[in-house]
Amino acid sequence: MTAAHSSTLTFLGAAGTVTGSKHLLDTGKVQVLVDCGLFQGFKPLRLRNWAALPQALRGVDAVLLTHAHVDHSGYLPVLVREGYRGAIYCTAATAALCRLLLPDAAYLQELDASYANRKGYSKHHPALPLYTVADAEQVLEQLRVVEFDERFALPGGLHARFTRAGHILGAACVTVEAEDAQVLFSGDLGRDEDVMMEPPARRPDADIVVMESTYGDRVHGGSDPMTALAEVVNRTIERGGTVIVPAFAVGRTQALLVLLHRLREAGRIARVPVVVDSPMAIAATEIYLRRERDHRLSAAECEAAFAMPTYVRDADGSKALDRGDEPKILLSASGMATGGRVVHHLKYFAPDPRSTILLAGYQAGGTRGAALAGGARQIKIHGQYVAVNAEVAQLETLSAHADQRELLAWLGAGARPRQVYLVHGELAAADALRLRIAETLGWPCDVALDRDTVALPSA
Repeated sequence: MTAAHSSTLTFLGAAGTVTGSKHLLDTGKVQVLVDCGLFQGFKPLRLRNWAALPQALRGVDAVLLTHAHVDHSGYLPVLVREGYRGAIYCTAATAALCRLLLPDAAYLQELDASYANRKGYSKHHPALPLYTVADAEQVLEQLRVVEFDERFALPGGLHARFTRAGHILGAACVTVEAEDAQVLFSGDLGRDEDVMMEPPARRPDADIVVMESTYGDRVHGGSDPMTALAEVVNRTIERGGTVIVPAFAVGRTQALLVLLHRLREAGRIARVPVVVDSPMAIAATEIYLRRERDHRLSAAECEAAFAMPTYVRDADGSKALDRGDEPKILLSASGMATGGRVVHHLKYFAPDPRSTILLAGYQAGGTRGAALAGGARQIKIHGQYVAVNAEVAQLETLSAHADQRELLAWLGAGARPRQVYLVHGELAAADALRLRIAETLGWPCDVALDRDTVALPSA
């Protein structure tokens, strides 16, 4: 890349993959970490969560969090456990969601380790969680809430500002003002037409843009998500099956509830039971109800849609869902079927040819969700292979990520930067977007390389 400069960027995650977001800006005086996420998906990536804390992260002076999803926030408990005691800046809604997501992620890890030890299927003796609930709760003590569009001070004389990114409640792009450059990190960008969220704000002008590229190689289908959802539900209910939806607890569950409520009110689907089996999704739904100014729905529609389902909070109630044969729509976390209660439901419903597994979001490589999307006829759960006889359907039109067209429009709306770096995308997607940026905008653009350090180009 280009000539040496006092400030550098190091890509410690979400470079060549879509998880583990960690971008380190080093001005030579101050180190600012943007996002601190977990790796998910393929085992070699997940093993990086367990490696020693990268040396580059041991000198961090401030952390900026774009949003609460665990691939952006879920490594914070490790950073804090290993000694970071500085501020973690985020928006109010992101802080509220982190208070749910991080302790829950820790609890699930403790639960999975305990279950593995009881059943004896782990290769590790004993199986241990990556971090504990106590570690996660320490993170919450260090959160510092900043409003959108408020310029705020960082250590070493730097300043930063959050602007709306769409995507999920509280999601932000963040601009860091260093001495030699303004560096903009997109975080995850939302859709122009999203069920729940307003579109991203206009891109702030910046010298360097670090942009996500999750869907950099495709344009989302133009089919109406309500129609596609209705078709899946109706054909499954007609054959007496259950629609089981591995749904992200934050954002996707709430959007699905709104769509299902609209379909029921319009008489387009049968009034079968709708069940949300995820304590975290239930708590997140309550936050959406309280933060009307952070999404596009009216209070009346929120209340009606979120009053529709049955909410299952306890483990006994969750287990009971796998005993009845009555048709229903079951939403349960996690969204890529990597853990949580949905894994137990898949164990029961995947072999049932009457039922449907509905994938309603991006499925990172190496996850059960990706295996199902790829047509796997069996999946491994708790050390055993489970047959997949159920229909598998995917609704990519419900994605909360901008597609190639929307990414290009967002990027092109601001002034020409010195350099664009593409992150948070598989290599094929990122490189396809790089080519489109070169062809349509003619701007300098590189795909970020994993664990690479680049000097920020001068004007």
